[in-house]
Amino acid sequence: MRGNQEQRQVARAAAGDERAFRSLFDQHHEALFRFAYRLTGSTDAAEDITQECFLRLIEQARFDPALGSLRQYLCGTVRNLARQRWQAAHREDPWEDESQDDSRPLPDAMIAAEVSDAVQAALDLLPPLQREAVVLFEFEELSLEEIAAVAGADVGTVKSRLHRARERLRRLLAGYRAPVRKGVA
Repeated sequence: MRGNQEQRQVARAAAGDERAFRSLFDQHHEALFRFAYRLTGSTDAAEDITQECFLRLIEQARFDPALGSLRQYLCGTVRNLARQRWQAAHREDPWEDESQDDSRPLPDAMIAAEVSDAVQAALDLLPPLQREAVVLFEFEELSLEEIAAVAGADVGTVKSRLHRARERLRRLLAGYRAPVRKGVA
């Protein structure tokens, strides 16, 4: 039933209903921005991608609840936009090749950074498919099945990407120690 409600809301927004659009935007903007930011590492790129995602939702109105939730659809759109941005900036497509070098050392500057900066820097070092899996699972709290639908992969592949990403993050963040605040045990 929820899918049909979402579909009607998207249709109303596409027909020019500003309240329907505002409701969709308020519901999903923050999560989509976080996802785009974690994929790209850039606030400007995340803003552009998030805006483009909502434009496509309204202009193309291709959301079909039979294929998954609106959140899955929007995350898939953000993923595709981030991939297109990456491909435009680079000749190679790391979204297709997960055999990237895993031996890059942890940058010294990250050790002194805040926890969120350290995590983002480590995420930025992950191959895009691994980064996508960990961001959707850990930060956006999507299920493995939902991530598989967004990524167009099977659940086993998503599990593998998530496992490799977590192992790499452990290595990258192993030397990092969060600052201890006085008075906190």
